[in-house]
Amino acid sequence: MIATTIPPGVNPYVHPGVTGRDLISIQDFMPEELASALELAAAMKARPSDYRGTLSGKQIVLFFEKPSLRTRLTFEAGINSLGGVSFFVDQTQSRLGARESLSDVAHNLERWVDGVVLRTFAHQTVTDMALHASIPVINALSELEHPCQALADMLTLQEHFGDLRNVHLAYVGDGNNVAHSLMLAAASLGATISVATPKGYEPNPDISGAARALAAVSGGSVEVVNDPLDAVAGADAVYTDVWASMGQESEAGDRRRIFAPYQVNQNLFSCAAKHAVFMHCLPAHRGDEVTETVIDSPRSVVFDQAENRLHIQKAILVLLLEGGVYRFPPRSANA
Repeated sequence: MIATTIPPGVNPYVHPGVTGRDLISIQDFMPEELASALELAAAMKARPSDYRGTLSGKQIVLFFEKPSLRTRLTFEAGINSLGGVSFFVDQTQSRLGARESLSDVAHNLERWVDGVVLRTFAHQTVTDMALHASIPVINALSELEHPCQALADMLTLQEHFGDLRNVHLAYVGDGNNVAHSLMLAAASLGATISVATPKGYEPNPDISGAARALAAVSGGSVEVVNDPLDAVAGADAVYTDVWASMGQESEAGDRRRIFAPYQVNQNLFSCAAKHAVFMHCLPAHRGDEVTETVIDSPRSVVFDQAENRLHIQKAILVLLLEGGVYRFPPRSANA
């Protein structure tokens, strides 16, 4: 285990108390720990060579029940660049726990590797793995939350606007896992977030309640409305996601009709602040939730978001995995 007192020369944004824990929900990190993760990710992005070897000797396994481009490659590239080793297990043909109990899988993994990254359908799969495994478990997407994506988005907003406490983020579309994690992250970090969904597609009320409680402490604000114009008016960033997520393909036709008024097009985007940026977690369906004129415009930061998945996940891995933390280089006075 690492020492409880941070020695001289170690980065002050490293929280030893985070080491060995899980990241299942944004709520697993205290607000100051989220801020530390963003600061560490920014340092890693600016000076990647300083952190090579930080996870030397660490082995991480990735179990994915869903297809992936950004999540898989950014985790694998990040682990590799930090000197660790990754193992990918394709679970798209059979879900975790189908062949043998999740408890048995977890107790095997904790004896072989240092961490587990899960991309699953059921949030319960992630929570059960964390319950039974004594090693850190990272939620790389479940139907309830997508914490790594939301933290990459907070990093992107911070890069473009500075202090997140002055940022108004508008999310338009389905009250899904991405919306949930964005609400919790924005509220924790003192930002303002407005979420607009059709009636019946609002975010989980427990998540909304938790986000409002966090905002009450941080000075942020959380609003859930049904009118997209109300959410977008004056916003610094406008965010949307696909209308039908993986596993909802049978609903795609109905959802296209219901969500049509929530398309982020030039008319809706023009209601945001003149300096507003457009955000999307990708993959995007041009012509559905967003038009080409918005997502492919100079005001789109979707590829900044995608790049920042790499940096925030590197930071999360280093914070959670036991050992290696004190190999961080000291922060220079000019950094």
